Amino acid sequence: MKLSLLALLLSASFAAQAQNIAVVNGKAVPKARAEALIAQVVKGGQPRTPELEKQVRDEVVRREIMMQEAERRGVPASADFKAQMELARQAIMVRELQNAYFKSSPISDADAQGEYDKVKAEQGGQEYSARHILVETEAEAIELIKQLNGGAKFEDLAAKSKDAGSAAKGGDLGFANPKAYVPEFSQALVALKKGELTQNPVKSQFGFHIIRLDDTREAQFPAFADVKPQVIERLKQMRWADYQKKLFDGAKLDGYKFQ
Repeated sequence: MKLSLLALLLSASFAAQAQNIAVVNGKAVPKARAEALIAQVVKGGQPRTPELEKQVRDEVVRREIMMQEAERRGVPASADFKAQMELARQAIMVRELQNAYFKSSPISDADAQGEYDKVKAEQGGQEYSARHILVETEAEAIELIKQLNGGAKFEDLAAKSKDAGSAAKGGDLGFANPKAYVPEFSQALVALKKGELTQNPVKSQFGFHIIRLDDTREAQFPAFADVKPQVIERLKQMRWADYQKKLFDGAKLDGYKFQ
């Protein structure tokens, strides 16, 4: 009978040890705490390895030691701690609401393919490689056009451009869909032939442009498989924004109005 009781006690002790990482100052640190942290890290993209598991176990034990000291000092009773815990609770609830929303309304492969096709159609067609010079006044632009027609190098005069980014590259804007530019710029650009220069200043909200078309090509677009994760993330952001707007619009607010 004594042996049986001893075996039972030892068995219970080993079972408790199996469920815990350690016992800190008499308080058990459950393995479930480490597993939850590991799951969070793995979800972020880090592979689960023995090294990661050891690092997490160490971290969980260190946290327990620090938490016990914080409790000894009365930190949980402070107003600042309670305020921060409430903010953390709100953030976690919003995050879990988002997770629940996408669990009930997941982004399918068909959804992602449809969004890809839509964007491809919008951004497809011809791409234009252009250079431009942006100045403040129409008189400045007319003078620069005269100089360019007289043999001045576009790349040299582009150093005077208000667009500092392209000025440093001789006015080069690279290949882009015309829709990427303001309408006035786009209309003037697509009317040019390769090597041509706008003979009249193009006015936009930014100032006056002189534009030269260097080349055209069919739009370069990545394969769906290469950008599928980004497409899914784009769709998730769009749908989450729509869902939030629906909630905000449907909420009854007394004495408050969103900006």
